[in-house]
Amino acid sequence: MVYQENDTAGRSADKALPRSQRGRNTRAKLLTAARTVFERDGFLDVKITDITAEAGVAAGSFYTHFDGKEEIFRELLDGLRDDLLHSGIGGSHSGDPVDAIRQATRRYFVSYRDNAGLMRIFEQMSAMDGVFRNARLERAKVFQDRNARSIRRLQEQGRADAELSPELASLALSSMVSRLAHVVFNLGHEAGSLDELTDTVVTIWVRSLEIR
Repeated sequence: MVYQENDTAGRSADKALPRSQRGRNTRAKLLTAARTVFERDGFLDVKITDITAEAGVAAGSFYTHFDGKEEIFRELLDGLRDDLLHSGIGGSHSGDPVDAIRQATRRYFVSYRDNAGLMRIFEQMSAMDGVFRNARLERAKVFQDRNARSIRRLQEQGRADAELSPELASLALSSMVSRLAHVVFNLGHEAGSLDELTDTVVTIWVRSLEIR
């Protein structure tokens, strides 16, 4: 299942990846430091010097790699993209759609939990800034489109309710899962174990789509 969220703008066109090992090391330090500072202080209050101080590099070196804190934050979000994009209901090794949903649901929750700090800031900035809001909508559409294709395929196979709109069903169910992850892993709502959470979501997906 592909729930969520995100695609963001890529790297600045005029800033190529560094060729030297030293440059790559500096860039990696900046990314690690930015994540630490953003998760600790939020987005709005962070200054470039906070990031470079945390990284232990000269303040001027930041602009060799990034145009500003917006770009480095987007780069951090892009680092989460692969984990989340792999959470699709396209299938499993067993060919069992319920097993595929279970695997994808668990992967999504684990990824969200492990990156809850960044996701929390992304949620906050999406409500305040049009660029981040558009990025969130674009990313959500990627996941929802993939889920819709999988639902449509199950319908064509006679394994899901053919009367449901694949697009609307995907939107509703994907949004439910992404919001649930936010409430549990960012707002701290008690939801039992990861297995309990996963099993509940799988049951809702299966019953809603009447998967056979």
